[in-house]
Amino acid sequence: MPHHTHDGIDWSSRLHAMRRYGSLQAEALASVARRLVEPLPDSPVVMDVGCGAGSMSVPLVSALRDHGGGVLVLVDATPELLDAACAAARLEADGVVQVKPVLADLTAEDPLSFAGPVELIWGSRVIHHLPDQLRGVRRLVSALAPGGWLALAEGGLETRFLPWDLGVGAPGLQDRIAAARADWFVSMRENMTGTVRLPVGWNVALADAGLGEISAFSFVVDHPAPAKQLVRDWAVDRLTWLAEITGPSLHPSDREALRRLLNPSDSEYVGAREDVFLLETDTVHVGRRR
Repeated sequence: MPHHTHDGIDWSSRLHAMRRYGSLQAEALASVARRLVEPLPDSPVVMDVGCGAGSMSVPLVSALRDHGGGVLVLVDATPELLDAACAAARLEADGVVQVKPVLADLTAEDPLSFAGPVELIWGSRVIHHLPDQLRGVRRLVSALAPGGWLALAEGGLETRFLPWDLGVGAPGLQDRIAAARADWFVSMRENMTGTVRLPVGWNVALADAGLGEISAFSFVVDHPAPAKQLVRDWAVDRLTWLAEITGPSLHPSDREALRRLLNPSDSEYVGAREDVFLLETDTVHVGRRR
């Protein structure tokens, strides 16, 4: 039976797509992990909340290994994803890093108390899936050791992967899909039980949660065309998901274009196009517990 989280999404069904996406982010995330782990004390405890399939878990293990060792706590509410992240992380641990998987819901009472004080908590695109985002941030802050860091990857620029004119349907398809996805996101949050708005930017939210030394930086994932087949396969994953969540609100001509782009037998199949690429910019918001 599918496991659904507060957002109503069956994340376990997206495991393979998440793994593919993570492999395309690996180089950029490795740099981010080294940057975050470098200032930590010896043998730190690091937590990856909403670890998903482990796209950041593996870079964090690698960074901790180079740092001399430590503990990586993996937290997710979906068992299949947690198992995948744990297996991938342990392959990189090399006996130097201890990997602890924990099945937990970030909205539950004291879901993070098992870990003890934590020197670094990483969360990527997880807080915006919680009904009360500020409450979620405060829970993470409460798990930090004094002087510990919280790093949230939230926001950035819209991911681009298709040319403006695809030769099928009207030009600008990706822009219209992006607008429809934004509407879907609003609806997704409105349909959660107990939804509370967060009407401020992430830097203000981190300050409201009690953090200081707040800053932010962005990183780029860039796979230009002509891209390797892995990028094209990811584009099929991405477009399939976008068609699923936005299809009902798109014009029939756009739905027909999506049908052709996702049909392996069609000459316009996105998985065989040489003009597919991947360009995204993610922003990491960082704060320190006083």
